[in-house]
Amino acid sequence: MIGTILNMITVALGSGLGLFIGDRLPERMQGSVVTGLGLVTLTVGISNALKTGNIILPLLSVGSGVIIGELLNLDARLQAFGGWLQRRFVPGAEEDDPAGEDGRARFINGFVTASLVFCVGPLTFIGSIQDGMTGDYQLLAIKSVLDGFASLAFASAMGVGVAFSIVTVLVVQGGLALLGALGGSVMSEPMITEMTATGGLLLMGLALILLDIKRPRMANFLPALVIAPLLVALAGWLGIPIYPL
Repeated sequence: MIGTILNMITVALGSGLGLFIGDRLPERMQGSVVTGLGLVTLTVGISNALKTGNIILPLLSVGSGVIIGELLNLDARLQAFGGWLQRRFVPGAEEDDPAGEDGRARFINGFVTASLVFCVGPLTFIGSIQDGMTGDYQLLAIKSVLDGFASLAFASAMGVGVAFSIVTVLVVQGGLALLGALGGSVMSEPMITEMTATGGLLLMGLALILLDIKRPRMANFLPALVIAPLLVALAGWLGIPIYPL
């Protein structure tokens, strides 16, 4: 859990600095910051998605995963959790901000977007499982530095909701570290690869939100990250080759 705690600290510090800077940035500059983050997120997503050895696996994972996510309405649940955090800890965020966006909506948007960006990616899964299995948190230390800078930029543009994404980081990365401690050795390299590729597709969806192109309910796609390695494991059990010869 050392890597997870370190990640939470850097996100908190980055968010705090971003909030301090954000109040001093004009609206157009905040918009440009979000657009820049969207372009970077899109690039990382494409890079991760291209790591797949068989595009059918991410396709099946995303297709079936989003059906499950929609049935469970995960996006609404995550937004509701963000709203609860806002009411519980930041009652002042109910007020309208200078940009004219409702304070509650701004808080939830910052919380959900940052939570998904920080918890969808190869460093999250590989680093957390490795931390749990061996106690080696080097990958999460690298992720912590990256997330610290990202949270600074996010918080400057999206507000205090970004800081509360540390709760999601604790739950997701802490859970993965626990999984690694209990039996992470069952995760083969192909399973991690296809999970990473599927996560890349989800990052591309997040980029659409940051670039203000479309607002897909990305939290509803999260089950795909579980389905991807399960498909690889199932194919291995059935003796079906997952990669073309």
